[in-house]
Amino acid sequence: MTDNSSIIKLEDISYSYPGSNIRVLDHLDFEINKGDRIGMMAPNGSGKTTLLHTIMGLCKPESGTIEVFGKLLENEKDFMPVRSKIGLLFQDSDDQLFCPTVLDDVAFGPLNLGFSPRDAIDTARNTLERLGIQNLEGQVTHRLSGGQKRLVALAAVLAMEPEVLLLDEPTAGLDHKVKEKLIHILNSLDISYFVISHEFDFAKAVTDKIYSMENGKILTDDEIHIHHHEHVHKHGKHPHNHK
Repeated sequence: MTDNSSIIKLEDISYSYPGSNIRVLDHLDFEINKGDRIGMMAPNGSGKTTLLHTIMGLCKPESGTIEVFGKLLENEKDFMPVRSKIGLLFQDSDDQLFCPTVLDDVAFGPLNLGFSPRDAIDTARNTLERLGIQNLEGQVTHRLSGGQKRLVALAAVLAMEPEVLLLDEPTAGLDHKVKEKLIHILNSLDISYFVISHEFDFAKAVTDKIYSMENGKILTDDEIHIHHHEHVHKHGKHPHNHK
């Protein structure tokens, strides 16, 4: 019987990139429940982004099960309806932005959800204003700076009013002032989210628990200890030396 508080549940997930026999995800278990605010800090190449793409059905695992909102997802048809309820912020904003202008990009999601053109534009403008980037609405997206693209991509995700957020390095390219605003925005949201970040202070400010990954599996906050010099150790609460 599925727990009503469970939003996303992965069990025994294994995945290898095509042509490789190295498992990026190796019999991995992971769950996001209602109200969870989970952070993840782990080395590059440990499988963090692959984990997000697997949740969204963009990577098809070799084994295991994926349940989202209590439904077992097995093929592309199963994933399509839940993608509108999960807001994924890609690591590279250029993978997410493809419309001529900022306003077009942010209104695209609401339009696909069935909003009228007027309502989609209103929602987009309200979201841009909430992020403090309403002055960018008429700008050509591909001419924006990296940090501006990051905020526009986040606005495009939030405009769809998702039930859960998956954020892959949301602070990449942002200055300190904008990061502080993002912290305020995330803390004001009444939804669950999972944040991948290399920045300890940011992750600590917006999450209740921080996980890591090692050998294709999740390490929970009972198994790791995060230090202020911004890296993690398995069983890191035990004394150890740095060389």
